[in-house]
Amino acid sequence: MREFDLLVLGGGPGGYVAALRAAQRGLSVGLVEKERPGGVCLNWGCIPTKAMLRSAEVFQTVKAAAEYGVHAENVGFDYPAIRQRKDGIVKTLTDGVAGLLKANGVTVVEGHATFTGPATVDIHEAGPSPIAPDGPRYAAEPAARIDQATARNFVIATGSTPARLPVPGGDLPGVITSDGAFGLTEVPERIVIIGGSAVGAEWASLFHAFGSEVTIVEMQDRLVPAEDAEIGKALGRSFTQRGITVLTGASVTEITEGLRVHVGDRKLDADVVLVGVGRRPNTAALGLDAAGVATDERGFIVVDDQLRTNVAGVHAIGDVTGKALLAHVASHQGITAADVIAGHDARIDYTVVPAATFTHPEIASVGLSEAAARDAGHDIVAAKFPFSALGRARTFGDTEGFVKIVAGERHGEVLGVHIFGPSASDLITEGALAISLEATLDELADTIHAHPTLGESGMEAALTALGLPVHVPPKR
Repeated sequence: MREFDLLVLGGGPGGYVAALRAAQRGLSVGLVEKERPGGVCLNWGCIPTKAMLRSAEVFQTVKAAAEYGVHAENVGFDYPAIRQRKDGIVKTLTDGVAGLLKANGVTVVEGHATFTGPATVDIHEAGPSPIAPDGPRYAAEPAARIDQATARNFVIATGSTPARLPVPGGDLPGVITSDGAFGLTEVPERIVIIGGSAVGAEWASLFHAFGSEVTIVEMQDRLVPAEDAEIGKALGRSFTQRGITVLTGASVTEITEGLRVHVGDRKLDADVVLVGVGRRPNTAALGLDAAGVATDERGFIVVDDQLRTNVAGVHAIGDVTGKALLAHVASHQGITAADVIAGHDARIDYTVVPAATFTHPEIASVGLSEAAARDAGHDIVAAKFPFSALGRARTFGDTEGFVKIVAGERHGEVLGVHIFGPSASDLITEGALAISLEATLDELADTIHAHPTLGESGMEAALTALGLPVHVPPKR
């Protein structure tokens, strides 16, 4: 019987960070992981998609080299080599995580943990790792028991898996989720993507760049519906202009043999159908009932702002809590939970959570959208600054999009920042810091920004919101 101060179940961006922080706090820590460390983010999500999107970006840039005065002939791509590069990056990072865990004295146990009580778990064989196939990574029925463990504290960090499409034909061969997309050995000639949120939009960008005929179907009235309305509409226009078919306010009713997707009166023929309609928590075979851990009506584990469940000594973090299904939120939750377990009065605040979608152009946001701010009763001012008016964007050759700031009308406090354009995922950090520090439009505008940079866009948007624009005409 293994014994620990803390046993972490799951080695994703929440679990491994929790284990590292707890070890640094002087606790004896074990981590149970059934596959490679790094979880969805490093193995099937954040990192591999961004590696492949970077290849798509390079391909598109080289094809347009003449616009920069550079001549390139016979430009093409090697999809197996793109996948190989992605695999190499993933291996480097997952090996790095494994090395960090070892260096910090964390005991890693390969397997699947199942609670047998509030303080004990059985550990079962991990079984084969379905990296290429499309299927649930957390088995409903674990394999043979190989070990047992007890701990004074637990952190459940088992993450989530893509939800399947609940329509007739949703399980036909060729209907895949984002996990299954990594198993494709060639670019599909025709692909229908169901779901226009971040996952679907990113894969639409990637496959279109490599020459696929792409149709994206979203039941809401715009793409990326969680973002500010202007962002979603701008992405829809951008996709349409580039030749991606965008169907919003539309639902798939069934998929028939031959991969014919029925969307209202439309029938879309596809070689691959990619489903990106949400995620479900990995709680199967965890034995939550044996531990007495409560879940909500969707199956997500209920936690407080210290990541405590209803069972003393049992915490939960990451996607399995359903709070915000983002890797950086999971990591922050992991740090918070580890500090709480180590005796510190740590709490997590979800009011300043940046989000990024790696389409082309990129999308990033933090804080309240314009509609959400008005719904919350704020009297606001909202202003945009276009990248087309920014010198660095011109030299960069990427001028599509804008920075939008939402602020309180009376005091100018920054309530939200929304970016559609180049390097949005990097630029959003200034917005997150501004909201976190309760900065005002005046403070953003008075901060000297380096020139020429894309970062000047935030300052310029603040100036525009103040009615003092420098590089765009004043409103009339």
